[in-house]
Amino acid sequence: MADPLVETKLLQPSPRREVVARPRLIGLLGRASGSPVTLVSAPAGFGKTSLLAAWLSAHRDTSAGERPVAWVSLDERDRQATSFWSYVLLALDRAVPGSGAAALTLLQSGQASVETVLAGVVNELSVHSEEVVLVLDDYHLADGVDVATGMTFLVDHMPPQLRLVISTRADPALPLSRLRARGELLEVRASDLRFSGDEVASYLNELHGFGLTAAEVASLESRTEGWVAALQLAAISLRDRDDPSAFIAGFAGDDRFVVDYLADEVLARQPDDVRRFLLDTSILSRLTGPLCDAVSPPEHPGRGRSGKAMLEMLDRANLFVVPLDGSRTWYRYHHLFGDVLLSHLLEERPDDVPELHRLAAAWHADAGDVEAAVRHALAADDLDRAADLIESSFRALGLERREDLLSRWAHELPDEVLCDRPVLAIALIGGLMASNAFDGVDRRLDHVEHLLAGPTADLVVGNRGELARVPAAVEMYRAALALIGGDPAGAIARAQRAIDVAVDDDPLAVGAAAALSGLASWSTGDIASAHESYARSIPALTRAGHIADVLGCSIAMADMELRLGRLRDAERTLTDALELAEANTPPGSSVMRGTADMLVGLSRTAWYRNDLAASAEHLRRSDELGEAAALPQNPYRWRVAIARLRAAEGDLSTALELLDEAERVYVGDYSPNVQPVHASRARVLAARGDLAEAHAWARQHHVTVDDELSYFREYEHVTLARVLLADHAATGSAQALEAAIGLLVRLLAAASDGGRSSTVIELEVLLATAYDASGDRGKALESLRHAVDLAETDGWVRVFVDAAATPTPLLRELAASGPPSGYVNDLLAAATAALAGAVPSTAPPPAPAPTVERGTGLVDPLSDRELDVLRLLGSDLDGPAIARQLVVSLNTVRTHTKHIYTKLGVNNRRSAISRAHQLGLLTHSGAR
Repeated sequence: MADPLVETKLLQPSPRREVVARPRLIGLLGRASGSPVTLVSAPAGFGKTSLLAAWLSAHRDTSAGERPVAWVSLDERDRQATSFWSYVLLALDRAVPGSGAAALTLLQSGQASVETVLAGVVNELSVHSEEVVLVLDDYHLADGVDVATGMTFLVDHMPPQLRLVISTRADPALPLSRLRARGELLEVRASDLRFSGDEVASYLNELHGFGLTAAEVASLESRTEGWVAALQLAAISLRDRDDPSAFIAGFAGDDRFVVDYLADEVLARQPDDVRRFLLDTSILSRLTGPLCDAVSPPEHPGRGRSGKAMLEMLDRANLFVVPLDGSRTWYRYHHLFGDVLLSHLLEERPDDVPELHRLAAAWHADAGDVEAAVRHALAADDLDRAADLIESSFRALGLERREDLLSRWAHELPDEVLCDRPVLAIALIGGLMASNAFDGVDRRLDHVEHLLAGPTADLVVGNRGELARVPAAVEMYRAALALIGGDPAGAIARAQRAIDVAVDDDPLAVGAAAALSGLASWSTGDIASAHESYARSIPALTRAGHIADVLGCSIAMADMELRLGRLRDAERTLTDALELAEANTPPGSSVMRGTADMLVGLSRTAWYRNDLAASAEHLRRSDELGEAAALPQNPYRWRVAIARLRAAEGDLSTALELLDEAERVYVGDYSPNVQPVHASRARVLAARGDLAEAHAWARQHHVTVDDELSYFREYEHVTLARVLLADHAATGSAQALEAAIGLLVRLLAAASDGGRSSTVIELEVLLATAYDASGDRGKALESLRHAVDLAETDGWVRVFVDAAATPTPLLRELAASGPPSGYVNDLLAAATAALAGAVPSTAPPPAPAPTVERGTGLVDPLSDRELDVLRLLGSDLDGPAIARQLVVSLNTVRTHTKHIYTKLGVNNRRSAISRAHQLGLLTHSGAR
């Protein structure tokens, strides 16, 4: 199951009950709102977290409006960039809804750089109307090279609305000197956090009522140097003492020596059952009653209290436990106190430590928290238990897409554990491969093959059924390595071997191997073979329960079917996948990830049929599902699809804006990018008559009529032919027409040889246009007749409509010269309607929202200036840049943005632009 503690990392701590008011520091933090970065840096025990909690609470109590706060409590596991930024983005999205959801989806796909992910968040926050505080507590635990790269980007591109607060024991690896020079850094150091003499007196005498003399207060202040943790421990030690003066005189030193001394005092004064409980549970990073009972049973002599009761007592006694949730179910020890407890445990009872970890591992395993169970098993040096836990859970982790854990464990488990465990070894290899960690995988696979070649009786295997699946897995990972290494033939051979040796009940191996074979075939341009492999992969992955992978494969398979001219098959593939996703979504749960992509795919097939209303409706439904239902590639695919519809309406300017957006948000996957967005943009430029820019595109991307042709650049070369035909239509250039015909003839031969029927249809329509322009009516009719014959079976229409000006007379001649054909008449009607401008509106109807009335536009229309701001929100400009562009203040941009969000019923930039395109609001603003 998912880690039950993850939510607690996002909870902002409440101010502690027994604290000294520190108006000096709270005022300092409040006055520094002009500094984008606040660094609270001091050793452990100086009250960094308590100060920030008090400051935020004070601001909340005195401000007119509550400021959004995103709080993240970090730990060692967040040194991995994906974990770190997942929590940060989730916290930001909770504080400012809509600001981080899309970025989080993109991050977790693993197919975009952290900088790309953060750019989207920065843009969202740059138009937020209020200051947002992002607090990263215990940053030192996560600080590292992977995290620092993204943090430096964030610091360098922070919008004015974001205030970053870092609480840490050590200065982070960030450009602090540059921030200081710019006056953009507020620093709160140990010297600031130390209690003054007055604060020490207030803490000891007013809060705790000790009645110490000024000399005794001064002595403690001098001995502890105002160190908050030491004073807190001193206060606990002073309770019920008859002679506080003697105690105060009894210790000396500073820093850790003081804490060790005082902790000894605190522990020595606890009853035996409490002391035992504290030491037993010091091995836990998080504490809850049942878990504490497991490692420190209430049956211990003199105990009598449950773990839950113990934690509540410690909380009331202020014995350094920190609640992690509002219900006080989960706690942790103050880090410094926990360290002291653990050091005492290791010193006093070192032989008990492994057993305590074993007990914790057993509890977490029973609770279904495999990650924590393995962590404690490793700490206990119980490698066999750790191995058993991983081996029994790796299938479920794969279904949950938690291969990152397997990759981590691959580095933590020593090699000797794997010497006789082939199932465990192959599970860890899977984690490494899924995490793109390919170094050493060959060696690991050699080791597994060596184990399989020996006597199986000597192997350690928890499930013999899993052992039978290992040979296929070995071949599958060998196929993946071959594909990554640029050896598609080797990948195909290995994948087929994996399928051949797979046992009957191993659909995952068959499905994954078939998909790898399909990718390898696709990489060589052999679409028919690739499609055959995917057709085998999808049902196998479905049986394996890997539905998300099925949806991804369905997109690729439908794309292949479209290239092969099989429009009906593509529709069926996408519809089946959509129904599969819906059937596998648990009742009451959100839709399955990838559902939105299926709808975008169906919008594309509807567009090819010229059913623009259906195409628009699919896109509206896709957008309403949101980013959580989409794969990482969907944002750019959705924009390309909307751009097609806008172009069909004749709104070429908006189509270009959408394609520009699509290029900015483009995320690739393993499928070849055979229809690059930049080439689609060049087609719109040619249709709009921007020939200079269209030719510039060809030069920039090195697309020429003399290139060697390949499937991967076919779309670009067809685009070049369109540019040349547009050039001839505008200028009468015979050279452009001749070049276009020569290129089209060569492309037609290549597409025909490759069986790419949809491309053949498009090329024949373009050749009909070109031959007709050259005066060869016979060849023009012959090309068009061939296109019609190929297109009729599956009902392709849009390709004829897009070239309506020239094919219309030819279609009339075809209709008159042959037997009656309903299909030709339909094509003629569609082309004639396009020429007459009778294109139905394809704007998807808006999703229901308080300020939008379906079918009649906005109840409260946008002003001209709001339309200008809306247009720029669709760009990659941040808030200040938008303000400079419009020659207005940043506050004015924020006000307009807030009004736009309210009127459109949205809460972030992407949704605003999406809704605006649905309503057709950017049609005119784009030309302003």
